Amino acid sequence: MVMVEQSQVWIGSQDAIIYIINTHSMSCNKQLNDHRSHVMDIIVENRNSVSSEAYSCSLDGTVIAWNISTLKVNRRLQLPCKDLFSVKLHDNRLWCCTGSGILVATTNGSPRQEMKIEENPKDVCSYFLCFQLFPEGDQVWTSCSGSSDLYIWNATDLSRTPQKIHLQDCSEITCMMKVKNQIWIGSRGISQGKTRGKIYVIDAEKKTVEKELVGHADTVKALCSAEDRYVLSGSGREEGKIAIWKVE
Repeated sequence: MVMVEQSQVWIGSQDAIIYIINTHSMSCNKQLNDHRSHVMDIIVENRNSVSSEAYSCSLDGTVIAWNISTLKVNRRLQLPCKDLFSVKLHDNRLWCCTGSGILVATTNGSPRQEMKIEENPKDVCSYFLCFQLFPEGDQVWTSCSGSSDLYIWNATDLSRTPQKIHLQDCSEITCMMKVKNQIWIGSRGISQGKTRGKIYVIDAEKKTVEKELVGHADTVKALCSAEDRYVLSGSGREEGKIAIWKVE
């Protein structure tokens, strides 16, 4: 889920559809139907502070570049991977979380670099689920399947052993996003003895947990920032609800 321009929020779903919500009317009156598998992530490219293209990725390795104004497909890319969980844009490159590693490709889909899990210590990670880039600190934050730990890699040398942050009462980290000087982490965890969708707010510099938020009965699947003032969180299909949080 991502805010596109000032009037739209795009939400990818497990039914392979991107739903577009008008933030003024709070209604969903448009859909994009070009993916053939679960839509896992959506990002927006900003040039000169103006949104130019949106990229969406689906589980089958497809990346679609959209014209935001016309909602038409600019390019369709097929990456050499079976599982594609999330994508980021940095330095005119697509950084893609493929489960088995991090793939760096051009915006036309040509692979340039790849970090494989098997190239790193076996006790570090088993299967990547999501990641976040921090170019200003040369860092890549990642989460792994079935793990309650965050791993922080050196982006210029992915072979280094990563730093680890443990999240208490967390079963699995499913999404993450930077908001101001904080990292918002979506997850599945335990609250008052029950499985809930939880959000951990982490100080990006100190790398310590500031808050734990519980607002969903199902796993938190997506996070979206609205002008760094609010965060929208979306839950799994058993609940299918969106919560709005105020950033402090």
